[in-house]
Amino acid sequence: MTVLYAEVPGFYAEVERVEHPSLEGRPVLVGGDPRKNGTVQSATGEARGEGVTLGMPLIEALDRCPRAKVFRTDMPRYRDASARLRATLRRFIDRLEPAGLGAAYLDASGVARPAEEVAGDLVKSVREDLGLPLRLGISNAKFLARLVAEQGPEEIARVVAGREQAFLAGLPLERLPGVGPTTAARLAGLGATTIGEVAGLERGRVEAELGVHGHTIWELAHGRDPARVQPAHRKSLSQESSFAPEELDSSAILERLRMLGDGLATSLAREELRARRVTLKLRYVDGERVSRSCTVDAPLGSGAEIYDRAASLLGRTQAGSRPVRGAGIVLGGLAPVSKQDRQLDLFGRPR
Repeated sequence: MTVLYAEVPGFYAEVERVEHPSLEGRPVLVGGDPRKNGTVQSATGEARGEGVTLGMPLIEALDRCPRAKVFRTDMPRYRDASARLRATLRRFIDRLEPAGLGAAYLDASGVARPAEEVAGDLVKSVREDLGLPLRLGISNAKFLARLVAEQGPEEIARVVAGREQAFLAGLPLERLPGVGPTTAARLAGLGATTIGEVAGLERGRVEAELGVHGHTIWELAHGRDPARVQPAHRKSLSQESSFAPEELDSSAILERLRMLGDGLATSLAREELRARRVTLKLRYVDGERVSRSCTVDAPLGSGAEIYDRAASLLGRTQAGSRPVRGAGIVLGGLAPVSKQDRQLDLFGRPR
């Protein structure tokens, strides 16, 4: 098995910097309100280089890095950027397991080209398509791919087969998955403070101290990890909108549904997905919520197709005779675009 771990370091902060090109080269922090004891949730490399760490109070972070520009957390923006990041990665390797919004594991076992060559293309494409920096680790084990990527500062790093223990030897125990302060203290009691020292212990001693967990740690210390990349695709996509004040005019509600359908079509195209189920959700002014759904025979992906189904479902509600406070569309039954769909798109099929 060949695993790539792809990560945008300081993902939230880097997304903000893409949105504000004038900040190129300037430290960027993302977090809560400094006046309300907000903490750092993300930081660019420049800020980390000046001693800023995740979870640090923003007030302290600004003392260490006074040049930093601070942004409040904007999860909708980061989720959108995450979807675009995964779509770019999937163009090269479809077997992808998300590891947070800004990172993913990729199973490159079935890829004909050398892993380093594919990794180079990923770095280039993410930079060109999204404006984001990407670093990758390559190994035959998931946790090793992540560790070597996080070691930095190289964009692409690899743990060569047969050199796993040499790479791990000097690293602190806490770098192993599942080793926290308590476990590290118990292993220190056995005389081990590094991964290499755990590997040098007899397996029975580690198991006697930590049980089944000890067996797992001992195996990881030798560079052996049975975990496999678990490919995942979205189960649903949704967008919603509120009316202020409430809306009674059906034509105005339909226009809002058209907007939501176009937005969802963009998301489907970005992630190369199609949908088989459309659900319309309404919230009336008195707070009651209703939903109407339909399943389609042929997967749909265009804004017009989504709107047509949503408009039909609206006719099965009391919209137009009962004030509506909010409306939303949920797409389900998502599946990757088939090869036939891709070919049809080349000939201009409406999206």
